Amino acid sequence: MSAESAHPRARLLTLLCYGAMMSLAIGINLLPVFLTTLSATYGGAEGLTAEQLGRLGALAFAGLVVGILVTGPLADRWGTKPFALLGNGLIAGSLFAMAFAPGYASLGVAIFFMGLGAGVIDMVLSPVVSALHPTRRAVALNWLHSFYCVGAAVTVLAGSIALRAGLGWRGSCLVLAPLPLFLLVAFATLTFPAGAHESVRTSVRELLKQRWFLLAVIGIFLGGATELGMAQWLPAYAESSLGFPTWVGGGALLLFSVAMALGRMVVGAVGAKIDAFRMMAWSCATSVVFFLLGSFLPVPSLALTACILVGFTGSCLWPTMLAVTADRYPSGGASMFGALAALGNAGGIFMPWVVGWIADRSDLHWGLAVSALAPLLMLPLVLFLRATR
Repeated sequence: MSAESAHPRARLLTLLCYGAMMSLAIGINLLPVFLTTLSATYGGAEGLTAEQLGRLGALAFAGLVVGILVTGPLADRWGTKPFALLGNGLIAGSLFAMAFAPGYASLGVAIFFMGLGAGVIDMVLSPVVSALHPTRRAVALNWLHSFYCVGAAVTVLAGSIALRAGLGWRGSCLVLAPLPLFLLVAFATLTFPAGAHESVRTSVRELLKQRWFLLAVIGIFLGGATELGMAQWLPAYAESSLGFPTWVGGGALLLFSVAMALGRMVVGAVGAKIDAFRMMAWSCATSVVFFLLGSFLPVPSLALTACILVGFTGSCLWPTMLAVTADRYPSGGASMFGALAALGNAGGIFMPWVVGWIADRSDLHWGLAVSALAPLLMLPLVLFLRATR
């Protein structure tokens, strides 16, 4: 790793960035495991509505987007290290706040700040790893984002074990808090690579005048919607629509995360030999197929398997879109990564809410089916970007 960079501790810093991506995953993936539990805990006898549950996920991603948008310009000015520390501190503090939240409103506030911390971390990791590995960004960023999936798998596994052990939602939050606390200390001992200097950096204002960049922003929005529309609702879908017990729902999200990690690791291993745009196009097409199979296959086990496979087929869309945009605009700086990440996570706000809204008016089968529109619309966009690169 370090051969690509003049940074004296590139390998160690890269590994810690992998760990920080796992920390980010805690804030996004702990909630789905406990949707049905939270409904009973905070919704009384009738439980929370699907829209209220979707709102909790939307609050997490709203915090994520705010963290990204605020951090981007500041990281260009002050460097990425302060924000790596801040993000991990916010996640650790929010885990403790969620563990002791007395009601729905206070839980929502804690979840928002968890998302805020995750957004701050999400903002700084991609530009740091991109700077450490400038000659193979697609490979490096797919490896980085594969550890989001590893973190998601660890989070789901820890949450499921805590549920079966009787620790519940609150115990799971406390069990996961040591990771961001460790990273807070570890990052404090290291220097971070410098970003593009102000005199050579391409501003977001200039980038927004470029049609190619605007289409890339739309593309990453659809990539985020593809990934998170399924991830946020999979446990609840397995339980309430397919009739599986709670532990199977948590296990399905665990397998979804493992499938996504494997997909990104495969791209990390062979990505340099494959055209990135063609790879994204195939990912979009196969994701549409598995979304529809997962929504409407009459055999529950096959439907659940199709849902899990969306994790593999859609895994490369987000990090690869980041990479091809960074290759086209290498002087974009942290603010460019912030704009891309904000729109990707905006897809994570939009699609889970839409799934819940559709489910309240029909059912979760149709809610998830609507999510197939995201990769379907992304397919021609990716092909256009390839033709005009």
